Amino acid sequence: MVNIKGYIASNFTKSFLTIFLPFFLIISLVFLVRIAALTAKIQISFSELLLLYSYSIPEIFFYTIPLSFIAALANLLIKLSQDNELIALYALGLRSKKILRHLLIFGFLFSFLLASISLLAMPLSKQFYHAFKEEKKNDAKLNIIPGKLGQKFGDFYIYVQKKENDIFHNIVIYNRTEKESEQFFSSQTGYLAQKQGITSLVLNEGYGYTYSKDKMQQAQYQTMEFFDSTQKTKFKFESLKTYWDHFGTDKNFMKKILFFVFVSFIPLLSVYLVAAFTMINPRYQKNHSFIVIFVTTLSLYLVASSLQKWGTPYILLAAVTTVGLLGQWLFHKRVARYF
Repeated sequence: MVNIKGYIASNFTKSFLTIFLPFFLIISLVFLVRIAALTAKIQISFSELLLLYSYSIPEIFFYTIPLSFIAALANLLIKLSQDNELIALYALGLRSKKILRHLLIFGFLFSFLLASISLLAMPLSKQFYHAFKEEKKNDAKLNIIPGKLGQKFGDFYIYVQKKENDIFHNIVIYNRTEKESEQFFSSQTGYLAQKQGITSLVLNEGYGYTYSKDKMQQAQYQTMEFFDSTQKTKFKFESLKTYWDHFGTDKNFMKKILFFVFVSFIPLLSVYLVAAFTMINPRYQKNHSFIVIFVTTLSLYLVASSLQKWGTPYILLAAVTTVGLLGQWLFHKRVARYF
């Protein structure tokens, strides 16, 4: 039995990695493209891009593991069937239920891994992701680029001709205070200052003009300071306990969690369903592994999506129980009663 267990584990691992790694790379590219699209709004370095990608890894694992597990399981059992290795094990007196018991252990371990990722790792990684994005957006509001039109500092539009070290040169500022009143400021030099978390733009040696319908005013100044009056959004981290407190009060949150929980059960629930159609006698039954993978995956995700829209904890319990019993019934009807 030890050799059979090791043989099944070795073949399953090879099959799983062969399918999982391409899926992981493809979905990783999708996430990288999504992260790269942020550069249109915020400036991030390559190292920061990799940091954001690392925050997405739990989510990538969560969406790639269930499909990879189903495909690997189907391919493994079809291969053992077509090579007559299952028939040889049956001839040695091993029942199909005992052979499948080793794969049920894999299903349980993968379901436990998915539950840990979705209920523990993903809430934290998503908060880190959004906190980083908000911080960069706030920094972008103060990132004055020389030669670029339409930039805002607080309520003011600003243009800077050039920047040397941290000093701006030839600065122009425009502000429309009322419908028929405008302000215009120019300065030779300026710089950003920050005191007690408040950012300001300090101008040196310039002129200010105020236009209205009836008059124009001019002022000369040695130093003028503009403060950034915009509200900065600061992301608030939640502990896992606080995060899970929403389950009883927020229905949309509850339904999202029901989706995650059911998807976490997919590896365990799919073992009997897949085995019922892939543990075959190659002399009398044909290989329909691709159809089995497609139908099983589609059906289970349809149930998960339905839970996300209309689910309750009781419906989740009923869905898991129904799918589990259906898989065992199909396995007994098609495989266990013969082998």
